[in-house]
Amino acid sequence: MKELKCPKCGNVFQVDEADYASIVSQVKNAEFDAEVSRRLSELNERHKAEQELATVKTQQTFQSQLKEKELELGAKDAEIERLKLQLDNIESQKKSELTTALAAKELEIVKLRSNVESEKREAKIHEDGLIKQYEEQLRMKQEQVDYYKDLKTKMSTKMVGETLEQHCSIEYEQYLRPVMPNAYFDKDNDAADGTKGDFIFRDYEEDVEYISIMFEMKNEMDTTATKHKNEDFLKKLDDDRRKKGCEFAVLVSLLEADNELYNTGIVNKSHLYPKMYVIRPQFFVPFINLLVQTSKKTLEYKKQLILAQRKEVDVTNFEAKLNDFKEKFGKNYRIASEKFQKAIEDIDKSIEFLQKTKEALLGSENNLRLANDKTEELTIRKLTYNNPTMKAKFEEAKAAEEISGTKG
Repeated sequence: MKELKCPKCGNVFQVDEADYASIVSQVKNAEFDAEVSRRLSELNERHKAEQELATVKTQQTFQSQLKEKELELGAKDAEIERLKLQLDNIESQKKSELTTALAAKELEIVKLRSNVESEKREAKIHEDGLIKQYEEQLRMKQEQVDYYKDLKTKMSTKMVGETLEQHCSIEYEQYLRPVMPNAYFDKDNDAADGTKGDFIFRDYEEDVEYISIMFEMKNEMDTTATKHKNEDFLKKLDDDRRKKGCEFAVLVSLLEADNELYNTGIVNKSHLYPKMYVIRPQFFVPFINLLVQTSKKTLEYKKQLILAQRKEVDVTNFEAKLNDFKEKFGKNYRIASEKFQKAIEDIDKSIEFLQKTKEALLGSENNLRLANDKTEELTIRKLTYNNPTMKAKFEEAKAAEEISGTKG
């Protein structure tokens, strides 16, 4: 039991443990609540004061920052206005430049369109011209095909060959004779060596032959029993070329009509025979032009070769004349010497008064010897007089001999 004394009346009373704990608890709770209330009130007052102070400071800071921001905004507004004005100026300038550029581009586009239209018209004209040209060529080729087909059905093998020759002759007269009026082109009628070709072509410049061609024309009908090949005629053509002194040999052929090798253009057979070619009739004129242009490039070398050959002929003729003179003079000298010797023998047997004749004859022999010596000198000096070619040749020979002697 616990004893409790009333603070007002002073009476003492007892309470059990449970009541005592309840009373203590009530007392503690009341005091605690009062203390807590007081503390909370103080804290609230302090917090309120701090809040008010913080609010004042915050307002002051905010006002200061606001003024700074207003100043900054004023500066920014001014900068913005300046930039706007600058931008307006730039845009105005750009618009002006753009307008000028657009006007220039539009003018350029107009010109380009005009040029394009003009080029289109020219291209259309050119295209129409090419179409007409190709159509004309196609028509001519078709006419040529029809022409040969007609020939094959109407003519014999011999007549086909003769007509091919006639065709080439007409082609030459029509296209080549006007541009090469001095050239020679005719049938090969010389069969002295047993064979002959069909045509010979030669052309000259300044009397120098720079090209020569032996032609052979070959064709046969589809109905011919024995089908020949182009190579069957190359050996004979090469023989005819050599016999007639021609540089090139050309077989104009319609044989082996299905052979693409001969249908695609000019076929070079030089691996079989020198300067040997096989062509279709449509290449007759172009191939002559090709050989002429190629051979003209070697014309200057041929002229130099002919000049050198002529100089060589001069030397050969000179040596031949000199040797002929020496041979005839030596023969005459031998005959004269034999006769003089015989005369001397006869004089020795003759009477005394013929001694003077003997001496005279001996003197004649001596004079002939002297004449022969002078003749040797004559062959070099007199025969080279007014002959600069021979004089130069002898000087070269003498110089070569001196060089050879020095080396030895």
